[in-house]
Amino acid sequence: MNHLDTDVLVVGAGPTGMLLAGDLAAAGHRVTLVERRPHGISNITRAFAVHARTLEQLDARGLADELVATGTPITRMRLFGRSALDLTRLPSRFAYLLVTPQYEVEHLLERRALSTGVDFRYGTELRGLSQDADQVTAELTGPDGTPLALRARYLVGADGVRSAVRTALGLPFPGDSVIRSLVLADVKLTQKPKELFTVDGTGDAFAFIAPFGDGWYRVMGWNRTRQVPDTEPVDLDELRDITRRAFGSDYGMHDARWISRFHSDERQAPAYRAGRAFLAGDAAHVHSPAGGQGMNTGLQDAANLSWKLTAVLRGDAPDPEALLDSYQSERHPVGATVLRSSGAIIRLAMARGPLRRTARSLAARILDKVPVVSAKAIGMISGLGIAYGRDTRRVPDLELREGRLYELLREGEFVLIAPEGATPDLPASPTTPARLVRATWTDPARRSTLLVRPDGYAF
Repeated sequence: MNHLDTDVLVVGAGPTGMLLAGDLAAAGHRVTLVERRPHGISNITRAFAVHARTLEQLDARGLADELVATGTPITRMRLFGRSALDLTRLPSRFAYLLVTPQYEVEHLLERRALSTGVDFRYGTELRGLSQDADQVTAELTGPDGTPLALRARYLVGADGVRSAVRTALGLPFPGDSVIRSLVLADVKLTQKPKELFTVDGTGDAFAFIAPFGDGWYRVMGWNRTRQVPDTEPVDLDELRDITRRAFGSDYGMHDARWISRFHSDERQAPAYRAGRAFLAGDAAHVHSPAGGQGMNTGLQDAANLSWKLTAVLRGDAPDPEALLDSYQSERHPVGATVLRSSGAIIRLAMARGPLRRTARSLAARILDKVPVVSAKAIGMISGLGIAYGRDTRRVPDLELREGRLYELLREGEFVLIAPEGATPDLPASPTTPARLVRATWTDPARRSTLLVRPDGYAF
């Protein structure tokens, strides 16, 4: 396949695309990443939350501690004035929600991708693609309008809600708008809210406030009585009015560094794979901002797909098609679950009328008083509770003789954990790992063997 221009072409230089590209390049593959925006022109920074499972994935790449230093860890989430989710109960080194702007995540992943040798092509737009049994050909337009064709063994569309890759593949994106005329801003406050992370609402308005830790706060609000198009001008007075309706105070809001109006859809592509092309992140699924799961779900898509592409490119997969198909079977149900859970939260926030608001109060009380329910909710939102079927579950950051498991995963390979002195056969898996990191239980009484995938899940 030496005639190909690259091994993998990634379309979209957001967090999902850059994590995926960096993983593949770190594994020794040729990776080209194209982005229609010019370099230095960032997306509007709507994402602000990095959950525990995403931080674990970044820890497995040696990036988590640097990102944590840019933000504010939140250990309690106050919902609708009653329930408070205690994140310190999370079974993770990262028992909190990290509030940090999306651009901090992007800067970190861009530096890593560049250091591993990813070929960035900014100002380059996908116009179409074709594929056969051996390759994908992408028709592109460069920064000066010059047509360009790039050939790759595989292509991944991580190019957002309006994905050109998804359109070129002819894949539908069914769904609807779940909420319109949301107002989003980064502001300063004169008064500090009692809870660092607060969500509350009345029948006609809801809002949330979260701190970045540097004096700026992310505020989002919605007013049922003012439903206007995204193009309608928005100012700080409108957001002040919403927060007063939702919280009874605007906390002395001032000095917005940016403010925008947008709507939120619930959509999911029925297929994340079409031949040699894949979808990841918002190109594959989009949902309400409730729970802050959007960017996190995309990053975990990338972590799932990257090691599978590497195994196939290396020739380590006995059944390459089955392994690549497992990206769909594992991640599509997760996307569907996130749509349901985030949709449920936003509908609770929009609850109107005494019966629905009573139901919301009851749901909040159950979350607050029933540990098994709150644990399940925290596990879903944080990503720690995600499992791929009955037998493929997340492995926590075990202390091993050779160090922490997630430090050993920084090699980007499978980790085989066995008793001291044992020479075990490999557990059954859809790959034949030619490159293994071997580790030993600290407890000599443990006689089992565990094969941990590069994304931190065990078969």
